[in-house]
Amino acid sequence: MDWLNYHHLYYFWTVARTGSVTKASAELLLAPPTVSAQIKRLEDSLGERLFERSGRRLVLTEAGQLALRYAEEIFSTGREMQDALKGRPTGRPSKLLVGIADVLPKIIVHRMLEPAFHLNEPVQLICREDPPDRLLADLATQGMDLILTDSPMSPAMRVRAFNHLLGECGVGFYGTQRLVTRYRRGFPRSLDGAPVLLPTESASLRAELDQWFQEKGVRPHVVGEFDDFSLLRTFAEKGLGVFASPLVLDAEMHRSRLGRLGRAEPIRSRFYGISVEKKIKNPAVVAICETARQELFA
Repeated sequence: MDWLNYHHLYYFWTVARTGSVTKASAELLLAPPTVSAQIKRLEDSLGERLFERSGRRLVLTEAGQLALRYAEEIFSTGREMQDALKGRPTGRPSKLLVGIADVLPKIIVHRMLEPAFHLNEPVQLICREDPPDRLLADLATQGMDLILTDSPMSPAMRVRAFNHLLGECGVGFYGTQRLVTRYRRGFPRSLDGAPVLLPTESASLRAELDQWFQEKGVRPHVVGEFDDFSLLRTFAEKGLGVFASPLVLDAEMHRSRLGRLGRAEPIRSRFYGISVEKKIKNPAVVAICETARQELFA
């Protein structure tokens, strides 16, 4: 069995943290050739290059960036162990790394994540926003605790992870009062030729909307398509078109002076948490999932 040499890892971490072998050598009280040689041995044992040169600078490779994240966790945990054994409280919040699908409404994401801040132990939230397929590909390697998305993980994805349905709700069409006055009567037939703002095909809601339009026999005028729901809503608030939104945001829409034309029955908007755990144990993730199911989407 190959064992990781933590001395070599510490030298690597110091070089990455200080930005150069020279600075790291001064901090470690070692000669630069010694530090360079130890890092080379670490690279040989891992079978990956951790640094590459860019002019006169050392730059982390992709493998180096991954190694740095693990090194930071390892040495951070080591410091916590020392403090705990000495009877001193660490005072450090636990990190919660959450991947967020860019198609999700940010206000719903905020409501889902907020319970993590009301635990007895402090939590440091780290959010990463990307398309769902990219988040899933990085789920294990990036050490993410949870991915929030609008659709379950496909069986075709070769990732060992589990889907957790957090909740679902109906969908309504919203717009400025001018557009509501014009298109509410006769909804949904009134959407034929109406200016509409849609999510892009990366959102699961888009396929359902396209099918719904076809079933209702309407062909709206698509003014724009958006990956980001918040940007789509900004355009809607300027009166450029009507748009579909989860009904859980109905009160929020009215506060923004956006009225509802009608409900898009039977379309449902669903929200999933994806994790590497079949039975979630992380207290922050448990709080997020339970609050979503019992309160937000109850």
